[in-house]
Amino acid sequence: MDSIKCSVRGKPWRSDRAGSETKDPSGQKGGETELHLPPSSAAPPSGGCAVTEQSPSLGSGLRVRWKMQRLRSAAWRLLGPLCVGAARGRSGHLGAARRPLSSGQEPLKKTPLFDFHQSHGGKMVSFAGWSLPVQHRDSHLESHLHTRKHCSLFDVSHMLQTKIFGQDRVKLMESLVVSDIAELKPNQGTLTLFTNEEGGIIDDLIVTNTSDGYLYVVSNAGCREKDMALMQNKASELRSAGCDVNLEVIDNALIALQGPSTAQVLQAGVSDDLRKLTFMTSAVMDVFGVPGCRVTRCGYTGEDGVEISVPAERAVHLAEALLENKEVKLAGLAARDSLRLEAGLCLYGNDIDEHTTPVEGSLGWTLGKRRKAAMDFPGAAIVVPQIKRKLSRKRVGLMSTGAPIRQHCIILNTEGAVIGEITSGCPSPCLKKNVAMGYVDGNYSKVGTPLLVEVRKKQQEAVVSKMPFVPTRYYTLK
Repeated sequence: MDSIKCSVRGKPWRSDRAGSETKDPSGQKGGETELHLPPSSAAPPSGGCAVTEQSPSLGSGLRVRWKMQRLRSAAWRLLGPLCVGAARGRSGHLGAARRPLSSGQEPLKKTPLFDFHQSHGGKMVSFAGWSLPVQHRDSHLESHLHTRKHCSLFDVSHMLQTKIFGQDRVKLMESLVVSDIAELKPNQGTLTLFTNEEGGIIDDLIVTNTSDGYLYVVSNAGCREKDMALMQNKASELRSAGCDVNLEVIDNALIALQGPSTAQVLQAGVSDDLRKLTFMTSAVMDVFGVPGCRVTRCGYTGEDGVEISVPAERAVHLAEALLENKEVKLAGLAARDSLRLEAGLCLYGNDIDEHTTPVEGSLGWTLGKRRKAAMDFPGAAIVVPQIKRKLSRKRVGLMSTGAPIRQHCIILNTEGAVIGEITSGCPSPCLKKNVAMGYVDGNYSKVGTPLLVEVRKKQQEAVVSKMPFVPTRYYTLK
């Protein structure tokens, strides 16, 4: 499926110099910038891309595979909404921005901060069934760089928050994910993956083993229905077998504060010593006068940061309190997406999906050591042998100069044969180069391998690069 274009009026890529012309990363001029947003995760993953002008050296097998995958994507674009209702996209990120809904589609859901965003100049778009800001008064570029230098506030209230109670809560979760949940210390969390019996990734999520007798789970709004069905069905199955487990969906808002100034800003409003709260740990505390907030040190930008689960009715109060600090500015989906790409973080529905295994997606580190040995997670019989095997496809990072690399651009070897496809790409505001992720034949996955990428029917040089592209700055005790 082709990228969706979302026009955002204003000067999202304006120069710092007054009076200079507005330009987007590709050098286009004007007062309106088109943000190229990836498609909804309602579309089935495409392991290949359209090949309309193919190299003579392209083998017939690859030619047919890419052609068929493109046709399947096109068919789903037409028929998918009839099968699953309004198209749903990746939550939490820029993966599903949509044009205004037609009268036949369900109305967009609103977060507790909807009116707050509008009052602060939020440019609202349809995203994973929600109305969320793609940016505020600051441009995408300004928001991105401010996050790297100071800190920004993101509304991620559309994410699904779930509590899992009962003596068999770990048993339930380990029957669905690849990580070792049992080994988590109190208030420690981990990124993990729901997998299917073929080893494909159903969703990525964070699971925290709280000291309050439940697992706290944050997963993606675009996968809400299938994630809830997965967990509820397994809970019912376990209860039928005499196990003790229950689920509860949390209606809290979720605010992400991201950037190097995060701890300084937040410490002014909490009594807890944030130096003790390390990356992927969590604690319940009062935050700027709001009791019962769960603060988790994590995020989706590569920077130090927190996600704050706050009672919905107090979300605006907390956001306003945070914005009183000049270090903090509002940021939207556009900056969130470019920040996560610089950090080499996956976007569900683009970079990983139900036809991608953790090993193919370069996420083998999420597999718990005990779980690999026991081979007791869904799809283990397929996934575990891949660890020591040469892969036919693998996710890699790419860097280039020239025209921006976008999703679905074709990747070729230096002889001109198609070897893969871009899944995410954008100009890096920090590096002043194009950064991208994509899948290539395993023979071409080594860092430093020179490749070609086809952009607008022209080939340009690229190189397989180590990720993250911009070094991460998570807060850990060494």
